[in-house]
Amino acid sequence: MSTTSGNESLHAFIAAENDVLRQFLALLKDEQASLSSGATENLILTSEQKSKCALQLNSLAAERNSFLTSRGLITDRSGVEVWLDTHSDDKASRAAWDNTLLLAAEARELNRINGELIKIRLQYNAKALEALQGGSSSLDLYGPDGQSTPFGSRRINDAA
Repeated sequence: MSTTSGNESLHAFIAAENDVLRQFLALLKDEQASLSSGATENLILTSEQKSKCALQLNSLAAERNSFLTSRGLITDRSGVEVWLDTHSDDKASRAAWDNTLLLAAEARELNRINGELIKIRLQYNAKALEALQGGSSSLDLYGPDGQSTPFGSRRINDAA
């Protein structure tokens, strides 16, 4: 295989990964919007689509790694960097790889934020469930002295 066709092959793998990463980012942003607005009915479909993208990304990374291995390079990021360093004339692959790294960093950050939003949503749901079940800690009322008192120890006319 000539150097030019090898470069095009690497570029094709990286460009395909970028396309799927963009789809994944869009799904993470949709997930974030759903979590922020409380429109959780969309989360199951979004989660399924994210799983499909993750499988595609794993498959594309495996293909890229096979490409690198077939050329005697180690796999993953360091192998790509060596390839790009030894093929410095391949500006398209370098630009695509730099974009991949940016997209991956953005995806990690969005995923981290969404994890925090899920944690907050779970805490909120746990407190709401506790309130519905009559848990005293979430239904405290304040007495005439300004001190909180559990709901169960108060008379109805005191709460009015």
